[in-house]
Amino acid sequence: MLRVNIVGIGPGNPKLLTGAALEAINQSTILIGDKRMLANFASEKRFYDTIKTAEICNICANANPEKDIVSILVSGDVGFFSLAKTISGKLPDCECVRFCGISSLVYFAQQLQMSWDDAKIISMHGRRQNFIEAVAHNEKVFALTGGENSPQALCAKLCRFGLGGVQVYVGENLSYDNENISSMKAEEAAQKQFSSLSVMMIINKDAKTLAHNVHGLNDDLFMRSKVPMTKQEIRAVSISKLMPQETDVIYDIGAGTGSCSIELALQAGRGMVYAFERNPEAVQLIEKNKELFGVENLTVISGEASEKMEEMPVPDCVFIGGSGGNLCKMLDTIYAKNENCRVVINAITVETLIEVVEYYKQHEAYALDIVNVFAARAKKLGAYNLMMSQNPVYIMTALKKGE
Repeated sequence: MLRVNIVGIGPGNPKLLTGAALEAINQSTILIGDKRMLANFASEKRFYDTIKTAEICNICANANPEKDIVSILVSGDVGFFSLAKTISGKLPDCECVRFCGISSLVYFAQQLQMSWDDAKIISMHGRRQNFIEAVAHNEKVFALTGGENSPQALCAKLCRFGLGGVQVYVGENLSYDNENISSMKAEEAAQKQFSSLSVMMIINKDAKTLAHNVHGLNDDLFMRSKVPMTKQEIRAVSISKLMPQETDVIYDIGAGTGSCSIELALQAGRGMVYAFERNPEAVQLIEKNKELFGVENLTVISGEASEKMEEMPVPDCVFIGGSGGNLCKMLDTIYAKNENCRVVINAITVETLIEVVEYYKQHEAYALDIVNVFAARAKKLGAYNLMMSQNPVYIMTALKKGE
C-alpha cells in the first residue's frame, strides 16, 4: 500500500516545520504542492506543482507502492481550513498519515503578542461567511483572506456597514523575508493594497452582543413601504414552525419587505438565506433591510421563484409567503432537491388553503399541520384602546413523516 503523508508546512518558512514533518518530507520520493511550497526542498525528489484533488489522486495512483513515499504539502496546519480535509477519503488505496503544522493564526497571534483563544475564526478564502456579523458581534476576529476577499475589499465592506473605525492588523507574507505586519483603522486599510498572502486580525471594542436572539422582531425595526409584510405575530409563529438551524440553507419565497428573510438570516448565522421576490420595488426594499441589519448571508433573487430556484443550492427549509400561482410547481421543485425539506406555507385565502391540502393528499409521505392565527392590535381612540383585527392567516407546516 502506498504511503501518503499529508504535511502541514506552517506559514511557509522551512524553519517553522516540525521535526516530524521535516523527517516525513526527507523520506519521501515524491512531493506534491504549489510552487511556493516546493521551492524550499531538494531537487532530487520528483516534484508535482498542483493542489488539484483529481491531479493528486492521479499522481498517487501511478506511484510505485514498493519504492515511493508521497508527501502532499499543505499550507499552515492540516486541521485548519486545509486542503487535507478535501483530500481525506479520496485516496482509499493509500496509507494516509497527517503531520500537523503551525497555522497562520498561531503564528500571526505570536507576532502580534496577542492571545487567540478568544477570537472568532473565519475563512474568507474561497468561502462565503457572514463577515460583517462576525465583526459586529465579536471583539476579536481572525480572518483568512484570498481571491476577491482581499484585506482591502473586506475593509471596504466594513466601511459600507458602518464599521470603518475598527482596528485592523494585516499580516502579509508571514514567516518570509518580506513579511510585513501593519496596523490601522479599517477605513484606512480600504484604501491600500496588500499581498495575496495575507491574514487579518480585527479588533472591535464596540462589539455588540447579538440582540436578535428571538424571532418575531418589532415591525418598526424594518424599512417599509406599500410592499406586503409578514407581521410580527405571524412571523414569530411561522419561523418557530420552520425550525431554522444555524447552518441551514433557507429559501424565503415571496419575500416582500424581507422581514422573514432578515430574521431567518439572523437565526442561520452560519447558513445562507435566498429571498425570492419578483416585485422590483420589493427587491430594492429587501436590499435596504439587508444593509440595515448587516446580514451578509442573505442573497436576494429577483424574478419568478419557480424558475430561479432550479439553479439554487439545495434547501434545508423553505418559507413560502407568496407563490404567484405556481405553488404546486414550486413544491415539486423543492422536494426534487431535498425530499426531507421542512416547508412552511402562509396563506390568507381559502383557495390557497385548499390547494395546499389537496397537494399533500397526493404526497402522503408528508404530515401537514395547519394553524389559523388571528391577531388584533390596539389602536388609540381618544382615551380608549380599540382592537383592530388583522387578516387571519393559515400557517401550514409540512414535514416528512418520521423526521
